[in-house]
Amino acid sequence: MAATVTLSGTLQIVIPRESMGLSAADALLVPSKPDRVVIVPKPKRFAKHMAGLHREVWQGAESYLQDEREAW
Repeated sequence: MAATVTLSGTLQIVIPRESMGLSAADALLVPSKPDRVVIVPKPKRFAKHMAGLHREVWQGAESYLQDEREAW
């Protein structure tokens, strides 16, 4: 879902906070690149947020390790 916002004369935007589950004083991260700006809610606990990311990279690692151990 994309929302259209308008940049005001003071370079402010209004974020549709209800649809994002945000409330006043919530922290936001603003990673930017030359051609885009992305606004995302800052995780309250980074460790919990990062847990399980890229787990597909480790698919099959257990059998690989077992094979390597048996080769010794």
